[in-house]
Amino acid sequence: MPEMSKGDHTNVIMNSAKQKDPVLRSHSGRQIRVGKWNESLQASDVNQIWIELHRIVSSHPLVRASKRAGFLVEEGKYNAYTDLTQELFVALLGKDRFQHYIETSMTDAEIEAEISQIELTNMLTSELRKRYPESYRLARRISTLVQTSRTFKRFDNIGNPEAHRRLADRLYGLSSWDHEKTRRDVQEMDERVKAVSFHSRDTRMVGCTGDAQIVISNVELEKLIIRVFKAIDSPVDVRSLRSFVMSRLPIMDIHLVPVGGSGESEDDDRMQFEIPDIRETPEEDFLRGEAEAGAAGFVDGFLADLSKSVRGKAKQYDRMINVLWHCYLISDSGTQLEVAEMLGVSDSLVSDYRKRIEANLQQLSFDGVNEARQFEKALKRRVREMMDEQKVSVSV
Repeated sequence: MPEMSKGDHTNVIMNSAKQKDPVLRSHSGRQIRVGKWNESLQASDVNQIWIELHRIVSSHPLVRASKRAGFLVEEGKYNAYTDLTQELFVALLGKDRFQHYIETSMTDAEIEAEISQIELTNMLTSELRKRYPESYRLARRISTLVQTSRTFKRFDNIGNPEAHRRLADRLYGLSSWDHEKTRRDVQEMDERVKAVSFHSRDTRMVGCTGDAQIVISNVELEKLIIRVFKAIDSPVDVRSLRSFVMSRLPIMDIHLVPVGGSGESEDDDRMQFEIPDIRETPEEDFLRGEAEAGAAGFVDGFLADLSKSVRGKAKQYDRMINVLWHCYLISDSGTQLEVAEMLGVSDSLVSDYRKRIEANLQQLSFDGVNEARQFEKALKRRVREMMDEQKVSVSV
C-alpha cells in the first residue's frame, strides 16, 4: 500500500470536510462515528484511510490532553494533528495491521476500536513514558492508590455505583467525608494546596534494572495524598489530584535527545551543530601542573616574609605561626579571644599578627583557583610540621 506524502495531507483533510458524515452508531448510550474501513481497505483507498485516521487522532481524549499540555503544536485548522496521524499510519503499515484486518474479516467497529483504543493509545503512552518517565509512573501510582485504598472513596457515583466515567474525570475524596461534601473550584484548590509542605526525594534505586529512583514510597505517597485532600478540603477529579500531589514532589523527568544531526534523514539546509570540546589540551594540562607546583613553592617565601615582619625574632615568629594555624588553617579553633587566651597573649597582639599575615597574603598572586588551593595545602602541611616541632621542643 503506497504511503502519502505530507504535501497531500492538507488537501485531503479540506476535501474530507465537504464529504457526508459516515454512519453513526450507538455505543454505551452515545453516538459515535465509525469509518467504512473494510470498503477503504479492500479498495486500497489510501486517501480515505488517512482521513479516517486523522478523525480518530483528532477526537482521541489522550491526544486532546497532550495538545492542551503543549506536546502537540497546532499549525493550522486542518493539519493540527498531521504529524501524529502520519506516525500512526506508518506504524500500522509497518506492522501489516491493515492486511490483518482484511484477512481476519474484522468489522468496521472492531477495526475502529482497535486503532483508537489500542494502537493509538499505546503509541501515545509509550511516548509519554519516554518523555516524562517519573511523572508517568507517579501518575499511575496515585490513580491506583485512590482507587484501592480504603482511606479514599468515590463521590461522583453515589447512588449509582454502576455509572461509567473515565478515570481522569472521577471525583475522589477522603472516606470520612460526608456524601454531600461541598466541592471547591480548581483555582481555589490550587492556592490551598500550596500550604502542603514539599516532600523530600527518596533516592533508593528500584526497577528491574535498578536505574530508577523510588522518589516516594507508597506509604508516604498515601500520606501525602491525605494531606493534599485535607488542604483542599474538597472532592476533586483524578486528573487535578495527580497534578496537586506531584506539585509537592521533586520530580525529575530526564529525556535524552540528539544534539546534532542524526544522519541521512536530516534536512540538507539544517544548521550543523557541534558541541565545543572544553577539555584541557595536553599543553594546558602540563602548564597547569607547572603553575600548581610553583604555587606550592610560594610557601617558603611567604613564611620568610612573616619572619621578616617580626625582625626574625624566634618567640614572636612562633606566636605568629600559632595565630596563622588557629585563625586561618583550621576551622574549629574558636574566636580570636579564645585563641588569645589559649596562647597566653592579649587580643590586641593577636589582631596585630593577623593584620601582618593578611598583608603578606595579599601580596601573593595566583593565576587560578587550583594554584591557590595547592598553596593552601602546602602551607597547611608545612605549618603542621612546625607546630609538631614546637610541641616536641616544649616537652624536652
